Amino acid sequence: MSTGSSPACIVVGGGPGGMLTAYLLARSGVRVTLLEAHRDFDRDFRGDSLHPWTLELLDSLGLADDLLALPHFAARWFRFHTPHGTIRTTDYGGLETRFNYVALMPQARFLDFMAARAAELPGFELRLGAKVTGLLVDGETPEGAPAVTGVRYRDAVSGADHELRAPLVIGADGRFSRMRRLAGLAAEPLGASSDLLWFRLPRRDDDPPEADVDLYFGRHHYVGLLGGPTDWQIGYSLPKGGYPAVREAGVEPIRRFVRAHVPWLADRVGALTSMDDTTLLSVDISRVGTWWRPGLLLIGDAAHVISPVGGNGILMAIQDAVAAVNRLVPALRAGSVGGDVLSAIQADREPTIQAVQAQQVKTEKRVAKARDRGRPMAPPAILRLITALPGFRVRAARRNAYGPNPPALDLSMLVAQPQSSDSAA
Repeated sequence: MSTGSSPACIVVGGGPGGMLTAYLLARSGVRVTLLEAHRDFDRDFRGDSLHPWTLELLDSLGLADDLLALPHFAARWFRFHTPHGTIRTTDYGGLETRFNYVALMPQARFLDFMAARAAELPGFELRLGAKVTGLLVDGETPEGAPAVTGVRYRDAVSGADHELRAPLVIGADGRFSRMRRLAGLAAEPLGASSDLLWFRLPRRDDDPPEADVDLYFGRHHYVGLLGGPTDWQIGYSLPKGGYPAVREAGVEPIRRFVRAHVPWLADRVGALTSMDDTTLLSVDISRVGTWWRPGLLLIGDAAHVISPVGGNGILMAIQDAVAAVNRLVPALRAGSVGGDVLSAIQADREPTIQAVQAQQVKTEKRVAKARDRGRPMAPPAILRLITALPGFRVRAARRNAYGPNPPALDLSMLVAQPQSSDSAA
C-alpha cells in the first residue's frame, strides 16, 4: 500500500532480510518504503531454506500456517554420504517444536507471500524495478561524517530518476551490495576456497523418501542436494576460480560424478544437457568491519556474506532483521536513530556472525586441504563416532535450527495488525 507521504525508513533490497525488516517496521506502525531493483522476486537458485526458528517467528506473527499451505518440502535430516558410508549428522524431528524440520520453499514464493501480507499494512510501500544509483547525504554528524538522508534510484519501467528521503536507510541488497559500495564500507574476505555450480533435476515419486538435505563426497568434488516439491537442486563443488576449466570440459564429467555418487539420480542426469543448464554461485565468506554510517545500516549479506554451505544465510539475515527492528522501532518513534543505536545493532549480531563464519572458514580449509591432496572431501572419521552418541543429532539440529544466540522479537511493538487476505494465501 502506498503511504502517500515520506517514509521514516527506506529498505533497499527485497530479499528475506529486507522484506522481513520492512514488514516488521510496518507492523510496528513505522512508515517504510522497500526498494527492489528487479521487477519481481523470481530469480533462480536463491536460498530456499526456512529454518525452525524462522517458522516459529512467522507463527508468532500469525503467518506460518498460511505460508506452509503453499507447496514446500519438509527436510528432517542432514546427511553426509562418504566413501565409507552414510552419516546422519542432524535430526530435526527430535526438536521440541511443531516446526521440527527445515521448510524448503522457492524463495520467490516466500517473498511474494510476504510482500502480499505487507501490502495490507498502511505504512508499507513496495517499489519494484527501483535500482538505487546513489546516496543522498547532508551536513555533518557527531560521528564526523555526512549523514545519509535518502537515496537516488532509477525506475526500470520509465527510466526516470527519482530521489527519496528518509531519516534511515537500510541496505539489505545481498552479497554484491551496491549500498555497501556506495557507502564506502568494504567487506574483508575471510577465506572461501570453493564455488558451486547449481542445476536442477526432476523429482520422482519413487525417490528415496529420506533424501532431504544431503552432501555426497568424492575425490576433488562433492555435490549437495536440496529437495523440493517437484525437483532437486544440486550444487556441484569446484575450486575457487575453476569455472573456466569446468565449462571447457562440459557437462559429462558432472553427469559422471552424479551417476557414481548419487546412483538413484543416474536415470535422469541426462536432463543436464549443457552448461547453459547450470548457474555458477561464487562462494564468499566476508564481513564488513563497521556495518553502518550515520543514517545507514547494512544487514544480511550486505554486511556479512554467509557461505551457502549449511543453508543458514536466510536465517542469519532474518535474525539481523529482528535484532535491528527491536532497536530501531523505539528510536524511530522517538524521532532519531543515532550512531549509538546502529552500533548497538552490530554489537548484538556480530558475535553470532563471527561464530557462524568461523565454522564455515574451517570447513572451507578442510575441503581445500583434501582437494590439494587428492583425497575424498569427506568429513573427519571421528564424526561417525560422535553422531552415534545419544542426543548428538538433535543437539546438532538445534544449533542449525536456531543459530548461536538467536534474538527474540519484541512483540509488544506490533501495533498494526494485518487483515486476512485471500490474495495472500
